[in-house]
Amino acid sequence: MNLPNKLSLTRILLVPLILLFMLPIHIGSFQPAAWNEFIVEYGMIVAACLFVVASLTDLADGKIARKYNLITNLGKFLDSLADKMLVISILIALVDIGRISSVFVCIVVLREFAVTGIRMLASAKGVVMAAKMIGKIKTVTQMIAITYIMFEPLLIKILHAMFSDWSYSGIVDGVQLVGNVFFFACIVMTVISGMDYLLKNLKYFKEND
Repeated sequence: MNLPNKLSLTRILLVPLILLFMLPIHIGSFQPAAWNEFIVEYGMIVAACLFVVASLTDLADGKIARKYNLITNLGKFLDSLADKMLVISILIALVDIGRISSVFVCIVVLREFAVTGIRMLASAKGVVMAAKMIGKIKTVTQMIAITYIMFEPLLIKILHAMFSDWSYSGIVDGVQLVGNVFFFACIVMTVISGMDYLLKNLKYFKEND
C-alpha cells in the first residue's frame, strides 16, 4: 500500500477517535462521570484538533499521489470513502449534540448516495470516477464549516475571557451565526456538486443497445 492510500486509511481510523472525544458515553446505565465531564468541558476542542489532522491528510494524499504518480483505483476508492465517513460521522454527531439540524445532514447523505450510485453505474461500464474539482471544492467548504463549528466552544471561551463585559449569550449567538453562514455555504456547494455529477453523467443511466 502506497503512502497516499495509507493517509486515506489513517483518515478513516481517526473517525472513531474523533467521535470518542465529541460525545459523552451513555451505554445503558454505564456513564463514566469523570470522562463525560472532561468531554463536555474539553472534548470538542480535542476532537476539533483531530479533525484538522484528518483534513490535512485529505489534502496531503492527493498532492502526493499526483506528484509521484501514485494514483490508483484503490486510492480513488479510499479517498472518497474516507471523506464520506469523516464528514457524515461528524455531522451526525453534531446533530446528536443539538448544534445542527438533521435536515441538512440528510441533504449531505442523499447527495453522497446519489454520487455513489452514479459511480457504481460507471464502474459497471469499466470507468472509475475520480473526484472532480467541484466535488473537491464541496469537500473543502464542508471541512471549513465543520472545523469552525467544532472550534466554537473554544472561540466562545476566548471571547468571553477577552470581553467579559459582553453578554455571554450575545457572544454565543454571534459565534454560532458565523458558523451557520459557513455551514449554509457548504450545504449549497453540496447541492450544486451533486447536481453537477448527475447532469454530467446521465449517459450512465442509459442501457446499451
